[in-house]
Amino acid sequence: MITGFASGASLADVVDKLPASFERGTDGPKVIVVGLDGSESSWRAAAYAAGLARRQHALLAVVYVQPVMAAGAALGASVADTTGEVAEELLREMREATERLRGVFEVRWEFHTFRGDPYNGLVTAADELKADAVVVGASEQAGHRIVGSVAVRLVKAGRWPVTVVP
Repeated sequence: MITGFASGASLADVVDKLPASFERGTDGPKVIVVGLDGSESSWRAAAYAAGLARRQHALLAVVYVQPVMAAGAALGASVADTTGEVAEELLREMREATERLRGVFEVRWEFHTFRGDPYNGLVTAADELKADAVVVGASEQAGHRIVGSVAVRLVKAGRWPVTVVP
C-alpha cells in the first residue's frame, strides 16, 4: 500500500509525485554488479546475476574485493601477491565458464578488482560503475549474524536494489 496518496490514485499520479532522481531514464538495468569471492554462494550469485544480465541485455560487472590484511603483512606474508593470485584465479574461472557457454548464453561482462573490505569495495564499484543493481551471495560465516553481513549492510545502504542469493 502506498501511503500519502488518495485511495483512487493512478500509477501516473504516484509516478508524478516521485522525486526526479528516482529513475535514471532507462528501461531495466544497464549495469549489474555482482560480488565474487570464490565462495559457493558468490558463484551462485554470479550465475544468477549473469542470467539477469543476459535477459536484460545489461553489462555484468563481476567484482572481487581484495582484502587488506594488515596482520598478515606484519607477519611477513605477501598479502598483495596472495589476493592478486585469487583475483587471477577467479578471472580464469570466469573466462572458462564464458567459453563453455559461448553460443548458448551470451553475456557482456567485465572483471574488476578493488582493495579493502568487501562492503566498501562493493559500494565503490557500484558507485564508479553506476550500477543499477547489486547481487551478492548470502554470508556463509556464522559471525555475520552478530556483526552483520555485507549483504545486510548493502541493503541498509538503500542505494541500489540488492539481491541476496542463498
